[in-house]
Amino acid sequence: MRASILLGATLLLGVAGASFADSPGSTISPGYRISEQSGEAIYVNICQACHMSKGEGATGAGRYPALATNENLKAGGYVISTVLNGQKAMPPFKRLMTDDQVAAVVNYIRTHFGNHYPDAVTAKDVKSER
Repeated sequence: MRASILLGATLLLGVAGASFADSPGSTISPGYRISEQSGEAIYVNICQACHMSKGEGATGAGRYPALATNENLKAGGYVISTVLNGQKAMPPFKRLMTDDQVAAVVNYIRTHFGNHYPDAVTAKDVKSER
């Protein structure tokens, strides 16, 4: 049942991502894996639906924290863990993204939206958090 909920949430996020005019929309490849590879593409097509285009977060049916100028992002390991395992309303993406994809989106978030954390995480860092 948990897998069904996760798949439903992921597909919902994909549909939400598809509504952006300049975005081709999120695609789930065979095996239910996210196909985007760059941090920006992953953010735009997956994360932006809840965290908004400028990382400002949202409140409505749930509370989606702002990523913009967020000091919690200073610790790369915290962000990796959150993406892999989810937190509160955020679903886990552990089974949907490769180590390279997680590292890419974590690095993107940590260097955009007013965040300046240049100590990049690596796929090896992600692998050790799994």
